[in-house]
Amino acid sequence: MTAAAPSMKATPRSTLLFLVRHGETPTTGTVLPGRAPGLHLSDRGRVQAERVAERLAGLAVDAIYSSPLERTRETAEPTSARTGLPVNEDAGLIECDFGEWTGSALADLAGLPQWQTVQHSPSAFRFPDGESFAEMQARIVGALEALRTAHAGGVVVCFSHADPIKAAVAHALGTQLDQFQRIVVSPGSVSAISYAEGGGPAVLTVNSTLEPLSGLRAS
Repeated sequence: MTAAAPSMKATPRSTLLFLVRHGETPTTGTVLPGRAPGLHLSDRGRVQAERVAERLAGLAVDAIYSSPLERTRETAEPTSARTGLPVNEDAGLIECDFGEWTGSALADLAGLPQWQTVQHSPSAFRFPDGESFAEMQARIVGALEALRTAHAGGVVVCFSHADPIKAAVAHALGTQLDQFQRIVVSPGSVSAISYAEGGGPAVLTVNSTLEPLSGLRAS
């Protein structure tokens, strides 16, 4: 009598989300632009956007999503052109609502007593007439959850902003929101989170700006 062959368990499908911060703008590092319209990429930012598209080459991308703001959509355009996929707007990927601080110079904000709370106890802070960091994190995490469910087993590229990406990475790492400012997300950088079917997230890379990204799929 021949012994039965051992049953093979199917490998759980994984969904890979790339989180791309938009490229540089003329005010990057000097102004808190927030959701104010009309801010576009600088020449350097456009080069960074092209570089993101190059680095994603070799991946079978299923969908592209972007914050509605101009600088994120412009960063997404080269990837859209290379893949032939449209850029879908997703309000869940938008920048934090900085309320009355929108458009303020960072040098001026750094002198306010509230700035220390922003840097060291962000979970306790709400921008005047704007969003709290906790609300921002819940929004971006919810948006990514919806996208990974909609594209289960696929590869999704999401173009967003520094603080939402940092908050999403912190959540995936199980890091408290009060430590999320320790995460660096540079203009034009790519972070990647893998979600195994029936399991939790795995952070594959953060603030990546150099190497090709196609090898992350096997991880």
